[in-house]
Amino acid sequence: MNDKQLFEMCDGLLNKRSSLMNLWQETAENFYPERADFTTHRNMGDTFADNLTTSYPILTRRDLGNAFTSLLRPMQKEWFYMSTADEDSLDSEAKRWMEWATKRQRRAMYDRASMFVRATKEGDHDFASFGQCVISVELNRMANGLLYRCWHLRDVAWAENEEGKVGTVVRRWKPTIRDLSRLFGKDKLHPEMARQLDLKPMEEVDVRHIVVESDLSDLGSTLPYTSIFYDVEHHHTIEKLEVHSSIYVIPRWQTVSGSQYAYSPATVAALPDARLLQAISYTLLEAGEKATNPPMVAVQEAIRSDVSIYAGGITWVDASYDERLGEVLRPITQDKSGLPAGLDMQRDLRAMLSEAFFINKLSMPQRGPEMTAYEVSQRIQQYIREALPLFEPMEDEYNGAICDATFDLMLRIGAFGSPHDLPRSLRGQDLQFKFESPLHEAVEREKGARFMEAQGLVVTAAQLDPAAAVILDAREALRDVLEGIGVPLTWTRDRDTVEAIARQQQEAAQQQQLLASVREGAAAAKDLGAASQQFGGAPQQAIV
Repeated sequence: MNDKQLFEMCDGLLNKRSSLMNLWQETAENFYPERADFTTHRNMGDTFADNLTTSYPILTRRDLGNAFTSLLRPMQKEWFYMSTADEDSLDSEAKRWMEWATKRQRRAMYDRASMFVRATKEGDHDFASFGQCVISVELNRMANGLLYRCWHLRDVAWAENEEGKVGTVVRRWKPTIRDLSRLFGKDKLHPEMARQLDLKPMEEVDVRHIVVESDLSDLGSTLPYTSIFYDVEHHHTIEKLEVHSSIYVIPRWQTVSGSQYAYSPATVAALPDARLLQAISYTLLEAGEKATNPPMVAVQEAIRSDVSIYAGGITWVDASYDERLGEVLRPITQDKSGLPAGLDMQRDLRAMLSEAFFINKLSMPQRGPEMTAYEVSQRIQQYIREALPLFEPMEDEYNGAICDATFDLMLRIGAFGSPHDLPRSLRGQDLQFKFESPLHEAVEREKGARFMEAQGLVVTAAQLDPAAAVILDAREALRDVLEGIGVPLTWTRDRDTVEAIARQQQEAAQQQQLLASVREGAAAAKDLGAASQQFGGAPQQAIV
């Protein structure tokens, strides 16, 4: 396809999402009012959430979005590390290289200029609200650092390829003429736009960024993807390049067959409860206002002024009115028996919203001193079963995809040195990332509990048969547990060193045992000699 045909195809992807935009707009109005501009235009200074009567649905979404950062990407903790599918084949040199490369990548990602924290923070709340987000991973304008940006879902559309992976991405973008000139150079702009650069540098331009698989482009690229920046107004291609990656990372939470767009299981379950909670809150507010400031009944001809029922107010009545005919001003009798039921429903709905947003699934089970190892193991397994729907998509499609894209980009620009400097055991290996999270912490904690349980079983069995003590390989079990809980390799010795130390200790123990035997023999000989001398010096008895 030529560039104009690609533009028409990709604009069709944007236009087909009208019903989805309505869903996202309603979801944002209930849970994420800051993003509620999918189908409406918001002016600066517009009030957020002016259509809501309670902020509780917003707070639950906020707690879940913040939890993604604190649980899965804590800045104060090394939450990811490099690994391979076959770790047993790696030597110590390879493991140390991966540890070094992990630290180098982390420094690059958390550099302030990369805006990684800002992009993932925005992406977390999009992910919690709409089940997906769009984050670009690329070099900055000077090509001397990484740059992460989160884009509005309203402006991005995508299509899957035959394998169900995101293959085509289009982004609607409105930069200024000055921005385009700084990014691509004045020579690449349309002549009309170049003339406007000095006159109207801040005028916005309608641009499409299109990333497609190379077989859809007429560039004839040998790389997997083609990136195109297209000027819509002038039908002008600003830049067209072959690229190694799709640039955009699009993590998706819960997908359904037949749609390239995902959904948030939290907001899908919580949306009807949020609507009902808003209605109940409005009713309770109105009922509370009536209870504290009730509607009044007044005698028309007896009231001579406005009814003033506020504090210190005076209502003037006709002095000739006979109060035996009834009070001139009295509140209407109301039935308030429904208020407790309404408050109970409100509490139930808040509990349901917490369930829908997994708020009750975010805490690790606590271990009490009275718990047995088996009980701790069962509680951890229950936590893993409940937390898997939350953490699995985040680790695989979100954190994993961002780390993979970052590593590939840094490897191509030589941030990890020459590929020839890789340890031999790493060459040809498929590097992948593993993560530290409450889920993995629970799995490794269960591994530690199993180790302690196995130790108890071995001790019990050894009392019956001493040979049972050699069944458990304590060294390998301990090494597995230490590596599982993330102990740095610099803290541990490799297997060869441990074996050498063990042999030295064994030899030293044998020497000590031999020396002790020699000393015992010497002591026995000394005692025997002393006895012989004593025997030799004793008076001889007559032999009869």
